[in-house]
Amino acid sequence: MRADYLIIGSGVAGLTFALKIANHFPERRVVVITKSEEAESNTKYAQGGVAVVIDEIEDSFDKHIRDTLIAGDGICDKEIVEMVVTEGPRRFKELVSWGAKFDKNTDGGFDLGKEGGHSENRVVHHKDQTGFEIERAILKQVNRTRNITLLEYHFVLDLIIENNRCYGVYVLNEKDGTIEVCKAGYTVLATGGIGQVYGHTTNPEIATGDGIAMVHRAKGKIKDMEFIQFHPTALYDELSAETFLISEAVRGFGAFLRNKTGHRFMFDYDIRGELASRDIVSQSIYKELKESQEKCVYLDCTHLDPDGFNRHFPMIFSHCKSLGIDVAKDWIPVIPAQHYLCGGIVADKNGKTSIGHLFACGECSRTGLHGANRLASNSLLEALVFSDRIFRYISGTSLISLTVGHDFSEWNPIQKGEIDPAYVKETEEELQLLMRENAGIVRNDADLVSAKKRLLLLQKEVEGKYNQYKITTSLCELRNMIQVALLIVEQSLQRSKNCGGFLKINQCVVS
Repeated sequence: MRADYLIIGSGVAGLTFALKIANHFPERRVVVITKSEEAESNTKYAQGGVAVVIDEIEDSFDKHIRDTLIAGDGICDKEIVEMVVTEGPRRFKELVSWGAKFDKNTDGGFDLGKEGGHSENRVVHHKDQTGFEIERAILKQVNRTRNITLLEYHFVLDLIIENNRCYGVYVLNEKDGTIEVCKAGYTVLATGGIGQVYGHTTNPEIATGDGIAMVHRAKGKIKDMEFIQFHPTALYDELSAETFLISEAVRGFGAFLRNKTGHRFMFDYDIRGELASRDIVSQSIYKELKESQEKCVYLDCTHLDPDGFNRHFPMIFSHCKSLGIDVAKDWIPVIPAQHYLCGGIVADKNGKTSIGHLFACGECSRTGLHGANRLASNSLLEALVFSDRIFRYISGTSLISLTVGHDFSEWNPIQKGEIDPAYVKETEEELQLLMRENAGIVRNDADLVSAKKRLLLLQKEVEGKYNQYKITTSLCELRNMIQVALLIVEQSLQRSKNCGGFLKINQCVVS
């Protein structure tokens, strides 16, 4: 295969870039590769919305910038924050022009929500399914664009690198098991998050950190992996294997957090109460549960208008009802769950990585916007702004001879039989338990050192399996997750100062 522009991932970041570059160069070939169906991505599950300054009477760029910097706890790149916030309204208008629909108020303006860490109402949303609506609108445009080829159920194994420049990827066709070379002039990684490394996560099953692991193997720069954001309010349901998210916007709508005794505990930790940033709320819940030895805390919505709640959060209302929880009468049991990675592949203001002709945007990238903790609803904003920045940068460069004159050997897999799926599943579950217990909301050096030792053994073992058995998506994902876990643990050990979403106690000197 050959592409002028190759995009890995079909979330808002990847699809937005694909659409823009394809329309700008209608004679050039754009290929989007996704390991699942085209609509499956972290974007699809984003409930809250897009943080963007629209009401310039009550709100301002300066306020949004300040809120982002406060949430990031001194680790943000201020220049990047200013760039993203000020470019946000233009990118939002593009979404609307592509057909994305957002909730309106009685005056006909956008109904702006407020979430933790925000000083003003600035979150545009579509009920509690904003990501799903955005993806629907962009995919509709992408499917109308003739020079975009979208390959579903194709899994990228590794980058093709020569002299620190990316020439494309090796890709596995998941339906027939064949492995092909896909050459590309430019490659854009938009591979999403790492949630499955922890297992208990709001992310979908595809979130296995593939792009980050590939870049690390190619000796690209990875940074700030220790900053894992845990969403404070995932629904606590012992009977379900999947994690259902109770949106940040529910607290913005006025819900209270209570412990089992009914005490509204957040004001014990922060003057903003339930509207403190996610790192503070998650750490506060952790402390409450540690002291009480209870399994969950509760989100109290019983004082809120039930009809208004149902209008704003129909999916949450319906899901709770299916479990016998009447939000008008019952408290919703909640616990923190892994939600977002603030670090990742180092990318500059134009999305360029440390490897030539390789770009990154969305959750897999580390742009400097989020710092030590992402401000709620800044993720979709970042994806929109950086996909546009990459488009503008690449569209101004020459494509001549970028994909010709280089021949790369075909993948020569050893096929001695298929690996036992039970082994992959058991090893994955061990990895997830290891990370939850040793690299969760609160960490310490002793546990991190212990985890690193075990991860190195697992890595050696799985690498041996990778070289011995037929290549499968599940085996590759396990390999990638172990690499991502090692990066999280190693960079957690390297950081000595607590900030944002990073909290390490009982520290000791580690060589």
